[in-house]
Amino acid sequence: MAKGIREIKRQIKSTQNTRQITKAMEMVAASKLRRAQEKAEAARPYSDKLREVVASIASSSTGIRHPMLEKRPARKTAYLVITSDRGLAGGYNANILRRVSNELRDRHTSPDEYVLYVIGRKGRDYFRRRGIPVAETVTDLSDSPSFADIKAVAARAVQDYELGHSDALYLCYNQFINALTQIPQVEALLPMEPVSFDGALQSYEFEPSAETVLGELLPRYAETLIYKAVLEGKASELGAKMTAMGAATKNASKLINEYTLTYNRARQAAITQEITEIVAGASAAQS
Repeated sequence: MAKGIREIKRQIKSTQNTRQITKAMEMVAASKLRRAQEKAEAARPYSDKLREVVASIASSSTGIRHPMLEKRPARKTAYLVITSDRGLAGGYNANILRRVSNELRDRHTSPDEYVLYVIGRKGRDYFRRRGIPVAETVTDLSDSPSFADIKAVAARAVQDYELGHSDALYLCYNQFINALTQIPQVEALLPMEPVSFDGALQSYEFEPSAETVLGELLPRYAETLIYKAVLEGKASELGAKMTAMGAATKNASKLINEYTLTYNRARQAAITQEITEIVAGASAAQS
């Protein structure tokens, strides 16, 4: 019995240590989540201004042609998939990777019909284990990524579309709703739909021409949308981590309560047994 009580005490101590770790990780994720949301909001003015300029060109010019605006038969489809480098984030990675896998299975009959660009070690390893080639990968992003961190993969995906190596580009990421809810999204990025802008458009003069300026701005605009998705994915990751660690902390507390109850019962039983043995010994000595 004494051995069983010692084992229960060790379980209680181990679970208490685990609870301290998960609680600390929950608080760290909550702090990083606030910063990630602020960074996503700070990136909006640049994106909005680009959108306004592109919409202004589109509304004031006719006959402008650009590969990123032209629809063509989808012989090869590109997917840019955003995942995390580490786990402990609940279903964050599993949800988006399952969604992408379903898209590949439902839309395509052969790996020759699609190409993947992946951000995050979890996504890279997932496709590598399944023998699915990845054209470009970016890993080891910080919790506050800069545009320069994802510039290479974003530029490669957009340039491959411009050059005709792919005929459509889809952006696959987790849309951040709140810390409890992240929704896997597969959104068409290229070819671009006509850009609209809510509000009054300013009038611009373009040198050397509107078409030349648009040719420079469209790739940057597409890369900016990719960066926004990365920031939203990072907020989703941190929200999922905070929720997962919060749930782990609650489960640890529940286990501690159960172990403590078991310990008290075992200790009470041991004390009762000792008293019974003492009484029995005293009775035997008297008789």
